[in-house]
Amino acid sequence: MSSFLDFWYAHSPIMSVLIPAFTGFLLILLGNPGSGALKHDWRQPWRRGLSLVSIVLGLATAIAYLLQANTGKIFVYQLAEWSAPFGIVLVLDRLSALMLVLTYALATPILWFASKEWDERGRYFHAMFHLLLMGLSGAFLTGDLFNLFVFFEILLMASYVLLLHGQGKARFQLGIHYVTINLLASALFLIGLGMIYGSVGSLNMADVGRLLPTLDNDQHRLAVAGGLLLFVVFGIKAAMLPVGFWLPKTYAVATTPVAAIFTIMTKVGVYAILRVNGTVFNDALAAHFLQTWLLPIGLLTSLYGVIGALAAERLRRFVGFMILSSIGTILVAIAMLNTQAWSAGLYYLVHSTVIAASFYLVCGWITSQRGAMKDHLKVAPKMKQDKVLAMTFFVIALMMAGLPPFSGFLGKVLILQATANMAAQGWIIAVILIVSLLSIIAFTRVGFILFWRATAPENNPKEEAYAAYQALPNQAPPRNDKTIYLLLAGLIAYVVCAAPILNYVEKTAAQITDASLYQHGILKTDEQGQTISVQPFDPNYVPETKYNGEMVDPNAHYIPYIISPDTLQGEHISEYKQRQIKGQEQQHTENNQLKPMEQ
Repeated sequence: MSSFLDFWYAHSPIMSVLIPAFTGFLLILLGNPGSGALKHDWRQPWRRGLSLVSIVLGLATAIAYLLQANTGKIFVYQLAEWSAPFGIVLVLDRLSALMLVLTYALATPILWFASKEWDERGRYFHAMFHLLLMGLSGAFLTGDLFNLFVFFEILLMASYVLLLHGQGKARFQLGIHYVTINLLASALFLIGLGMIYGSVGSLNMADVGRLLPTLDNDQHRLAVAGGLLLFVVFGIKAAMLPVGFWLPKTYAVATTPVAAIFTIMTKVGVYAILRVNGTVFNDALAAHFLQTWLLPIGLLTSLYGVIGALAAERLRRFVGFMILSSIGTILVAIAMLNTQAWSAGLYYLVHSTVIAASFYLVCGWITSQRGAMKDHLKVAPKMKQDKVLAMTFFVIALMMAGLPPFSGFLGKVLILQATANMAAQGWIIAVILIVSLLSIIAFTRVGFILFWRATAPENNPKEEAYAAYQALPNQAPPRNDKTIYLLLAGLIAYVVCAAPILNYVEKTAAQITDASLYQHGILKTDEQGQTISVQPFDPNYVPETKYNGEMVDPNAHYIPYIISPDTLQGEHISEYKQRQIKGQEQQHTENNQLKPMEQ
């Protein structure tokens, strides 16, 4: 048992990436005959079984990570055994553990729901679902900016396929728009990374945060400009104004389970803003930018979202606009730049993600019982399950609008409490209260159209409308209602257990603001306690390797500190390099012995 625990602690941060990665690869190798033949394909039960077992294992892993991170320790996994900042590392802390649990707690019931019928409407649904989870897990765990870009691309490529799942002209048209927008964002991401690397000489998050204050004025401004470019990229992912107009229409055309899981996608952008622009670029210039620009952007996004919801003509677009409004509220919390606001924002982030996913599932249920009217916000005959649907819609409306006693209300109250002693306190309170009022009005409008104004169904058997109404299902789509109830029960438990959860998110907010904690936990030091890094950055410096001939490396003595002993003795460290390491170590030892005598 002790050997297993040792192995787990040594390799745990990588497990959450490997589980969905290997599952996705196995599902692809299993093959896929096409959407038309999936229902009768003998491999379909194997796909579903493998997929569900994997995601339950991923959920258990995420919960184990949460328990590990709750100790307050930062767990670092070195890929290829090279220490940061020379090698890429995965970092497990309180924030990444929280986001992983949220991802898998949402994905598990949604995949269970999709495994009944929805996965038969397109090829490689399960494989793409797990590759999406791989990208999400990697984005939450990585401690390197370039690796963040890599995992962004993985989850985006999977999302491109999932968005088109089920086919259709509308999905294809908006899928092109979605791909184009994200390709532009990816190009900006690379440009921003180039600006940061060219001025700092590192892309490790902890190292960039350490080196940023030491740069001269020109290099510092170039690095901050790169950080602000990343802010634009993350803003596109998070769908904040003025780069978030794509979300309501795009999510509206996705199939029900895909739209539900996509609610976590915008939170990746929010997470990245908090992690990179809130903690890595945390000097005075970057902080001034966040308070000057992010706060009004968040307020306007929240207002725009709820106003768009008031004018929405389709239920799915209504949900998309409400997601935009909730994103604005979270950005307001981030812009306050204090741990109390950040902890409140994290609490509200979990609530907003789960309730939005639940709402998309309700949209699928309502659409199935309205026939040709689908999710259009127009008066239609009464739905066959109108009472249970009305009650479910009412509970979701209370939760999403932020009314007591649910978690949305508690999250907004905590954000309002964090505005104490802020210059913009009046604006924040006014906008959040106005948005809550308008949300109530918007939900009342939708409920009035769907339920109160619904007409009596046709009762004349001779009319076509009678046959069309009778052909509609009497029950919710398989597993649809049960999945909704499960998510809503989770949100009720979320507010009932608010005390320990708030304690966790408060410690999370305090941890991510402690830059020295990450630097000491991730970066290595030499015998004198100096951090081993790339500074002073010399673009002309080329270290000697076995592949480019023998060259003098003045930094060879640092190598034993940043790689494992096994790697140090491996074939990739040449004999010439070994002699340099030993010679420089001996010289440094002699110098340290002579210093007291010289004094």
